[in-house]
Amino acid sequence: MAVDCKKLQLAQALQTIKDKKWIDLTHIFGATSPHFNAFPSLEKTLLFTHDDGFLAQNFSFAGQYGTHLDAPVHFVRNTRHVEDLKLKELVLPLVVVNIVDQVEEDDEYTITLDDIVFFEQQHGLIEAGSFVALRTDWSKRWPNRDAFNNKDDTGRNHAPGWSVDVLKFLFEKRHISAIGHETFDTDSSKEYAKNGQLLAEYYVLDQDTYQIELLTNLHELPAKGAIIFNIVAKPEEASGFPVRSFAVLPDNE
Repeated sequence: MAVDCKKLQLAQALQTIKDKKWIDLTHIFGATSPHFNAFPSLEKTLLFTHDDGFLAQNFSFAGQYGTHLDAPVHFVRNTRHVEDLKLKELVLPLVVVNIVDQVEEDDEYTITLDDIVFFEQQHGLIEAGSFVALRTDWSKRWPNRDAFNNKDDTGRNHAPGWSVDVLKFLFEKRHISAIGHETFDTDSSKEYAKNGQLLAEYYVLDQDTYQIELLTNLHELPAKGAIIFNIVAKPEEASGFPVRSFAVLPDNE
């Protein structure tokens, strides 16, 4: 019986991937989890129990809840919804830029072009088509709402984030495909306070791409070499939805 080489190659590719180390990049979320303060907390109600023959629950939450994907239409009119994203867009080479030391000194640190230059000096140029994740270790504050919101006495949040300058460089010079971060917003709270709007978030979604917010476990990843999978449901005309993001590492250690 002849061996189907294409089937064999595919099976071998799957086994190769399964032999690698996998890292879950997704928070468990519930009614008490941190979430954007404009949204109500998640509500879960019981529809049926095992006494009825099966267990079923009803969940009510904003699309941007827990680790989630923002589609372009979240900020930009007449653009793509979650359902319009192509499968191959959701699986990308992963680059992790670490600014943890800077955030420890300034809890609303905004990444700079110098940070990217330093990263590329250490790890080589950021390749076109990459998903670039910003590591701040903010996710280690989860699930403590107060620590995650990090509000001062005036009620103002303090959190790190992206700058428009860095994002323009990454998308227009390095031609990356998408980004992600560990915080609620793309912009640092300092940038939001200065601009009065989320300019960095608008810029990203205006590139006709998506971003993943509230990532976790970035500290377990290499700077380069991993692959990110962003597995999301397909609700009709959704601007965003919880996602199961995970990374496959280049080795199995």
